[in-house]
Amino acid sequence: MSDAGADPRRQLGVFGEQAVARWYEQRGAVVVDRNWRVRGGELDLVVRERAALVFVEVKTRRSNRYGSPVEAITPTKAARLRRLVGAWLSAHPTTRAKSVRIDIACVTFDTAGTPAIEIVTV
Repeated sequence: MSDAGADPRRQLGVFGEQAVARWYEQRGAVVVDRNWRVRGGELDLVVRERAALVFVEVKTRRSNRYGSPVEAITPTKAARLRRLVGAWLSAHPTTRAKSVRIDIACVTFDTAGTPAIEIVTV
């Protein structure tokens, strides 16, 4: 993780987002956008996977001690993600896809500090 002076939680989040971007790229996907922000929130990653656009919310935790990362996705958060997807699509009218989905990328670390990534589609 870089920038030793930064907030450790933010560093962890950036590290998780980078690991997830690599995970998708290793499977042939292309990262289209990162950390796209509007007034209503932020989309961590937008990925093109063949004819689909995948909107990825990355949740990174040092461990599952206080619950798995996917447990952080409440119904309210899921609704906000759907609104953000609509906003992104409106802001990028020339970007076409046969399908759209939202993935939650859950990143945790083993005892050696290696990230484990689990993808949950909502």
